[in-house]
Amino acid sequence: MLPLASCTGAPTPGPAPSTAATSTASPDPSAVFTFGTASRPLGLDPALVSDVESYRITRQVLEGLVGVDQTTGQPTPLLATEWQNGDEGRSYTFKLRDKVTFQDGSPFDAASVCSNFNRWFNFPEALRQQSTGSTFKGVFKAHSDQAALSIYKGCTALAPDNVRIELTQPFTGFMQALTLPAFAMSSPQALAAQNADVLNQSRDGQAVSSYALHPVGTGPYVFSSWDEGSITLSSNTDYWGDKGQIGTIKFVTYDHPQTRMQALLDGKIDGYDTVTVGNFDPLVKRGKQIIQRDPFSVMYLGMNQEVPILQNLKVRQAIEMALDKDTLIRRFFIDNTAQATQFVPPKLSGFNNNAPSLGHNPAKAKELLAEAGYQGEELKFYYPLNVTRPYLPTPEKVYAEISSQLTAVGLNIKPVPVDWSEGYLQKVTSPGDHALHLLGWNGSYADPDNFVGPLFGEKTGEFGYQDPQVFSKIARARGLPDGKERTEQYQTINAQIAATVPAVPIAFPISALALSDRVLKYPASPVLNEVFTKIELKP
Repeated sequence: MLPLASCTGAPTPGPAPSTAATSTASPDPSAVFTFGTASRPLGLDPALVSDVESYRITRQVLEGLVGVDQTTGQPTPLLATEWQNGDEGRSYTFKLRDKVTFQDGSPFDAASVCSNFNRWFNFPEALRQQSTGSTFKGVFKAHSDQAALSIYKGCTALAPDNVRIELTQPFTGFMQALTLPAFAMSSPQALAAQNADVLNQSRDGQAVSSYALHPVGTGPYVFSSWDEGSITLSSNTDYWGDKGQIGTIKFVTYDHPQTRMQALLDGKIDGYDTVTVGNFDPLVKRGKQIIQRDPFSVMYLGMNQEVPILQNLKVRQAIEMALDKDTLIRRFFIDNTAQATQFVPPKLSGFNNNAPSLGHNPAKAKELLAEAGYQGEELKFYYPLNVTRPYLPTPEKVYAEISSQLTAVGLNIKPVPVDWSEGYLQKVTSPGDHALHLLGWNGSYADPDNFVGPLFGEKTGEFGYQDPQVFSKIARARGLPDGKERTEQYQTINAQIAATVPAVPIAFPISALALSDRVLKYPASPVLNEVFTKIELKP
């Protein structure tokens, strides 16, 4: 398990140390490594997706300016070897790594960095609505069509190996945010050649671009093929850094926990993610390795206040009181998963020990529903099928238990199951008729803004939550320097969100991987920054 205790701060303003490219492994990696995934990726253009399985693959193919230290979570040199901030935190200048090329042979340089940033900034509204997820707005607040609201100001190529990114205001988590897979560098040549901003292809029912079916980055692996249920990557022979031992990675999808476990026991795969409670004992009895990650995600029951009955605070409070979180965690989550009463995990600054929690109280829930004048209005409850997420191991079972608890206090629940690969994520995060839904948030970098900002920093189609005071507090907190005032501001934000119940946080789940005996070392990361060059295999 990886400690996160030192992950609470923002990076020191640099300059950061340079890291030379070194290779400790064979220059021609030859091992084949097969990894079982819980669902199919939604697309391989990291700027236009937000799901774990897409990012698991794009992290091997594309790299960002900065990486993540496996132990501390702090930004480390990657495509940028050092950096410095200026103008009171409004500009960052990066020295870029020499002699790096994209996998199509085009040069990685300052112009290509600006090309990527300007592409993200200029994503049109129609494209953002069509994609399954775009991270840029969650981090920088707005795109070019609302430039006055955006934290991003511009990018300037000062020299081929020197680039400056300017912000409109200080943003303490900026360097941490750059570690996100969404901000990995794509080849501008490949983006143009494959019409990356035109989603005119289809894969498993998702609209994607040609580029999202064949990404091109600077990373240690090159995209090879995407077949039904599997994706193959090959070692990048021109990679600037350590190529590791693995020459071919095969990602194979097994929709159900039992089939993933059986594939490992049968020797068909070398490892898989999202071990469920029911898998644990059989794996241990067969002597398989299980690696647990520190909790860095939150699983929640979402509520949509665009549904009229959910605009009533007493109804939302009744829903919270109906939930028996202890039973849910005991039955469906790995041991040591903690109960959640807020959306920021305990190991981040801004976690509030005193955030209000109504607790499990079915009798009081019934009273509140009566006081609210609830007349049995139907609540459509969306939940995903055929998927396992790090924060939600067995969605169907979790739904059944929560639905039973809500029905017991008198709520009229209508189940709406949606296959994950048929747009579940898009359906519950867009405006619609979803009253309740199951989802979670996997932290991507060690800053409280990464949890409350994307979820509650503005009105969204997911929650229909409208609290200008909370929105402005979140906007202010993200610009405060690290320290007591910033911590207290996030504690206040957490308490205010908890008091108004726009959603019910249920658990800070522990996620786990299972590995074959062939694996000596796996780079488990709380933020899922797991690049397969760091896997060590038995000779």
